[in-house]
Amino acid sequence: MQRMATILIGLIAVLHLYIAWFEIFAWTTQGPKVFSVLPADLFEPTQSMAANQGLYNGFLAIGLLWSLFIKNEEWRFKVATCFLLFVAVAGIFGAVTVSQTILFVQTVPAAIALVFAYLRYSRLTV
Repeated sequence: MQRMATILIGLIAVLHLYIAWFEIFAWTTQGPKVFSVLPADLFEPTQSMAANQGLYNGFLAIGLLWSLFIKNEEWRFKVATCFLLFVAVAGIFGAVTVSQTILFVQTVPAAIALVFAYLRYSRLTV
């Protein structure tokens, strides 16, 4: 359980590092390709807004990575749970307001990681 929780948390952190990079540095170059349903002239004026979103995704990634280095099992679980919940809620909001795909890219993996983290932690506390 610990290995699977760690792998999932690490993968979700990497995903959010990628999203942060994309939104901060590649919004105007790659954005029109990724979001082809949006007008191409939309990306330049929204660059600073996307970079701001990217910063938040970077914070999520850093929080998840931080949780992997906490020695105390209880606090590792608490910090991982907090940041996984942030990811899941952001995914739900994104699915409602932007695209349902975000639910499957963000919320579902975060929920699965939460289950594995809980199973791991519950075995430690029994």
